[in-house]
Amino acid sequence: SLYSGKNSLQDSAEKAISVSSTIYLGRKLWRGAAVYFNPEIVCGSGVSDSRGVAGFTNGESFVVGDPTPALYIARLYFQQYIAIGKTEYEYQEANANHLSDSFPTSHIYIAIGKFANTDFFDNNKYSHDCRTQFLNWSLMSNGAWDFAANLAGFTYGGVFEFAKPKWAVRFSSTLVSQHANSPTLDPNYTKAHAETIEIEKAYSIKKYKGKIRVLGFRNVSKAPNYFDEINEYANNIDTTLDVIYGNNFGNVKWGFGLNAEQELPANIGFFARASWNNGKTATWAFTEIDHCFSLGFNASGKKWKRKNDEFGLAFAANSITTNHREFLNIGGYGFIIGDGLLINYGMEQIIETYYSTNLVGSAWLSINYQFVANPAYNKDRGPVNFFSARLHIAF
Repeated sequence: SLYSGKNSLQDSAEKAISVSSTIYLGRKLWRGAAVYFNPEIVCGSGVSDSRGVAGFTNGESFVVGDPTPALYIARLYFQQYIAIGKTEYEYQEANANHLSDSFPTSHIYIAIGKFANTDFFDNNKYSHDCRTQFLNWSLMSNGAWDFAANLAGFTYGGVFEFAKPKWAVRFSSTLVSQHANSPTLDPNYTKAHAETIEIEKAYSIKKYKGKIRVLGFRNVSKAPNYFDEINEYANNIDTTLDVIYGNNFGNVKWGFGLNAEQELPANIGFFARASWNNGKTATWAFTEIDHCFSLGFNASGKKWKRKNDEFGLAFAANSITTNHREFLNIGGYGFIIGDGLLINYGMEQIIETYYSTNLVGSAWLSINYQFVANPAYNKDRGPVNFFSARLHIAF
């Protein structure tokens, strides 16, 4: 490459490994009520310490400087289902954070405690779980949704959902991180908080089921404003270009996301997402994407007599606002990207494909390839090829 910065991908080939393990514990309390507890341990890191690509290539790696094992409480929350009217009940088998039971199809749902916003919002049957599906950050969620979370991806707050058999509305209010990519959440809830709302509609085209989700969010935090940082730098008021630690509450990032999933013939599932945020303030929790579009599909191995295998192929395109570009061009750094300059801006484009095979019982092995053009929106760097293998065991 022509030049590099502290957040650039390394110029030479490199290797990295990450390991994550979660224990899912749950206890029924009374009708419709339960409590869930998830201790989790992670270690390792992504290539280049998980920096240098806005749509990073490993959803299980965090932006950390210390790859030693870390044990923490990922989730601890209470939930309550309240039936509405003369509703029908639907039995559901036990799954992660979901005890087997009959649940009302028309209900009010409340969750309070520690959780991930992505546990309840922006779900997609074909692209949401980086442990079993696509690995790239731009594909597992709406890329421009800077969802409130600490470094590990979790927060404290509450979720409220009103659901009928064919549609649902859900809302959350949660804490935000104390600074960009912080392991600590900001306790000043009245001054720093995040609200998310989502409307979900289920439908069918002939016998093929689909869902559409519309998400909106508004985050209030200390996240610095790019325009202010550029002006202060130009006038020699403050030349640090620091957008990691903010000084003043009240800065707002807002945006929206669209999310669609659709069953297709031949055991194929299609998905697409599009998201946008105003891009005025620094990224505070997820990644440095202001606008994102993605689409792809999964194909079940039933077609070739491997019913538990899966093949996936997807594309994502990421971009940032003019102020964000100018900030990077004068030498600014976020916590994910920054090459010291951004003379030749280009949309970051990603292709990912994987094949997951069921080895035996509850063990799956996936082979994954990702191609990234214009990493960190820089035409002077890349393209880059990423190859990976993933072992997933669930029991």
